Amino acid sequence: MWFMKKMKSKYEQFREKIKIVLYGTNTILGRMFDLVLLGLILLSVLLIMMETVQGINQKYHTQLIICEWIITVFFTIEYILRIISIQKPVKYIFSFYGIIDLLAVLPMYLSIFFPGASILSIVRALRFFRLFKILHIPQISHQSIQLREAIDASKEKILVFIYFVLISTIIIGSIMYLVEGKESGFTSIPMSIYWTIVTLTTVGYGDISPQTPLGQFIAALVMILGYGIIAVPTGIVTAEFAKSSLKNSNSVSGKKTCRKCNSQIHFDNAKYCYECGTELPNN
Repeated sequence: MWFMKKMKSKYEQFREKIKIVLYGTNTILGRMFDLVLLGLILLSVLLIMMETVQGINQKYHTQLIICEWIITVFFTIEYILRIISIQKPVKYIFSFYGIIDLLAVLPMYLSIFFPGASILSIVRALRFFRLFKILHIPQISHQSIQLREAIDASKEKILVFIYFVLISTIIIGSIMYLVEGKESGFTSIPMSIYWTIVTLTTVGYGDISPQTPLGQFIAALVMILGYGIIAVPTGIVTAEFAKSSLKNSNSVSGKKTCRKCNSQIHFDNAKYCYECGTELPNN
């Protein structure tokens, strides 16, 4: 019984130390680990890119694979330690960062059964989102909150707008199929819808183009409409971002100063510091 308690105590101490290193961005060890992690993420992304360069891959294929596996094993150990070091591992596993961390290690293991799947490891670039947590700059954190609020507030409008665009592409594509026909490359309505989407987004690959005067006139209207389609979602998000900034301009102030970290970036009615969680003074 005494031995079990001692082992449990050592295990709890181990978990606490790991938690400080993995999640303690304000500690020396935590900051050093985060910098090493960012360096490995960058190196991993570069290695995957180099693997797709034929000359480099032919000459250093074995070395590239070995390095990628070393980094994958490191990320795997880190992922497991993150799970066992926190009180609510399930919350981390299904969180944004937890899913990204899992996706960062899966492709290399899948490559054992599906050759070529290792290229999917490029999703490790998403782990660079941790840079915002590592920098821990209040102004950046505040702006990211406003941007998230703006996107969340405008998502219904954007969904309605996308729904309208989808209906428009079906109608325009069908009209172009009738006007141009198979002779001009509009071999089917789905192919005509493809041309409509490419034209609306102002990409214009040029693989299909209208030949008749009426078709060219419709194409010109679609191109003009495309600029409006690009501007509308941007305007929606910008308007919501402006509202969010205006709403928070009177809420964020320096009336309350955190006793622990001296941060002044918080809302007037906040009870706890946004940065460190310390209880704020009442005045």
